[in-house]
Amino acid sequence: MRDVAIVGVGLTKFGERYEVGLRGLMAEAGLAALQDAKISSKEIEAAYASIMASGRLTGQEHVAALLADQMGAKNIAATRIENACASGGSALMQGYLACASGMVDIVAVGGVEKMTDVTGSEATTALGGAGDQEWELAQGITFPGLYALMARRHMHEYGTTEEQMASVAVKNHENGYKNKYAQFHKLVTVDEVMKSKMIADPLKVFDCSPISDGAAVVILAPLEKAKKYTDTPIKIVASAQASDTLGLSDRDSLTGIKAASIAAKNAFAQAKLEPKDIDIAEVHDCFTIAEVMAMEDLGFYKKGEAAKAIADGETRLNSKLSVNTSGGLKACGHPVGATGVKQAVEVTWQLRGEAGDRQVKDAEIGLTHNVGGSGATAVVHIMRRTN
Repeated sequence: MRDVAIVGVGLTKFGERYEVGLRGLMAEAGLAALQDAKISSKEIEAAYASIMASGRLTGQEHVAALLADQMGAKNIAATRIENACASGGSALMQGYLACASGMVDIVAVGGVEKMTDVTGSEATTALGGAGDQEWELAQGITFPGLYALMARRHMHEYGTTEEQMASVAVKNHENGYKNKYAQFHKLVTVDEVMKSKMIADPLKVFDCSPISDGAAVVILAPLEKAKKYTDTPIKIVASAQASDTLGLSDRDSLTGIKAASIAAKNAFAQAKLEPKDIDIAEVHDCFTIAEVMAMEDLGFYKKGEAAKAIADGETRLNSKLSVNTSGGLKACGHPVGATGVKQAVEVTWQLRGEAGDRQVKDAEIGLTHNVGGSGATAVVHIMRRTN
């Protein structure tokens, strides 16, 4: 297996992008990534496109071919990856494996979703397919309800409070405020989060990530050839994925995501690193309780300790560990197929020192954590600056 590096990244603004469709979003992010890598589309040998529900949301299937087409990479091996909200992380893993194996040198990994052209109820139904459709969605429970169950259990077992969960939203909006690509540029307070509309008790509007449009693309190359394309290649030192039961009711525990714990353990073993070595982490905060659990599942905190640590400011920008510097799903937005790739884009910018007002000082090692559904899939990547 060869060492693999990210040599180019591209991102669209996330949000309600009514003026553009899937094609335009892919072209925008893809062109940016090609320009960033100073690479010709003719050099791309394979593409992996991550998207969850394009058929239901837009009517467009066969999205991998569309990505290759819009990037000008004709006649290549183009493959669609669908793994619910973890599609982007899974696509990055497949692109990494293809490049590391030596089958191809230059790989484009693109994630996209167009979610705002349907009604809220239609989007909710489409997203519900990421869980157990027969035993959960058909019985009336949606993802806010599933994560509310996890939140209540976490509160019961560890004394986690609604105010502590609200502090996750406050922090991530602070970071999103500094990110020109973010859907929301609005600072919020704990009090505002607490007073926002109840969605699924105890989760309120400001505890939930939004419906979003957007796309992200990264270009991968063998590390030995990476300097041809960039002065700052970012090496992928670990790529790990794990799964769990589709339905929440079959899990061993409601206070964590076992798939994330397993993926993290495997990733740290691959990288020969420990949680204390990480400078920046982009974690899957589809709901505020999800970030609390992620910090424990990934090994940054013991069970029951993350909520207080977040509320105490330990994960704010340039604190003990900088978490969700992009604004996370909560403030940057969550176009589900794009999220896992966007996380890699943000970590790349941070490790290059190109994150502007939200730059983490002396960031050398970063982690991404992408979750599908209520935790049936989890993907963890660790990346490292090479110079």
